[in-house]
This record gives sequence, structure tokens and C-alpha cells, in this order.
Amino acid sequence: MNPTQLSRELREGQSPDLTNRRWIIGLSLLGTVAGQLVTMYQTGIIKHLPDPPIPYVNSDKVDASDYAYKRLNTPDAVMMIVTYGLTAWLAAAGGKNRAEKQPWLPIAMGLKTITDTATNLQLAREEWQENKAFCAYCQAASLLSVASVALAVPEMIKGFRKVFKS
Repeated sequence: MNPTQLSRELREGQSPDLTNRRWIIGLSLLGTVAGQLVTMYQTGIIKHLPDPPIPYVNSDKVDASDYAYKRLNTPDAVMMIVTYGLTAWLAAAGGKNRAEKQPWLPIAMGLKTITDTATNLQLAREEWQENKAFCAYCQAASLLSVASVALAVPEMIKGFRKVFKS
């Protein structure tokens, strides 16, 4: 697809799949914002992460713990920014009818949202196991991921149908 057509379709096109993709992009970008805030705490740019008054939520404790720094010798929230950025990219890639023309894109996006959700659930389990507390920002991102799966499934199914019909 030429860039002019892609630009027009992504900005002005209307379809249920495009609407869902726009939501996934927005939710993923919110996930990157959560990751950015936690990264600022984990790297000393800010000194405190405010939490809602919910029992068992202590973002400062969780995000300063060994749990948050044990992977790849880096604060884990930086990886959160990257992974949600990749999800947004997969949602933005391709034109209005990509399930027909590029079926691997919606399949990849759907599988990525499922992977994001599975990873977040595993990390939530570890958060609790190691800290007896949760990070509000991380759990908000988990909810964003669950919503993204629900939004990705219809187009992913179309992609699978196209691939296996051929």
C-alpha cells in the first residue's frame, strides 16, 4: 500500500476493525505512560509514585524491590514501555482491510495482546509473592492488556480464516 493511501485509511477510514485498532493503540499508549511513570521512579527522576487508597497497593515498595530489577540488569518498567510500544505498532501497521490483504498483522497483534496479558498475570503473581503488595500502575496496565485482547480477537479471527482458507 502506498503511504498516501495508508495515511488516509488510518486517519479517515471507518470500520469496526479500525475502531478496535485505534482503541488498542490508545490503550497501549496508556500502558507506555504507566511504564514511563514507573521508570521515572525506578531511575530516581521522581521520588514517589502516588497510589489510590486501595488495600495491598504499594507501588513504591514493589517498584523499588529486587523483583523490579532482576531481569536483564535493568528496571522492569523500561521493558514495559518497549512492549506496549510494540503492541501499538502492530495495531497501527497496515491498512483498513489488512485482515484480507496482510492477515499475519492482525494475527500477530492478537497474539501479542494475549502474550501481554499472560505476562502481566504472571508478573502480578510474582509481585504479590515477593512483595505482598501490588503496583497500581502495573495492574492498571494489566487491565489495559485484557481489554486489548477483547478488541483484537475479532480481527485476529478474520486473519486466521484468511490464512487457513487459502
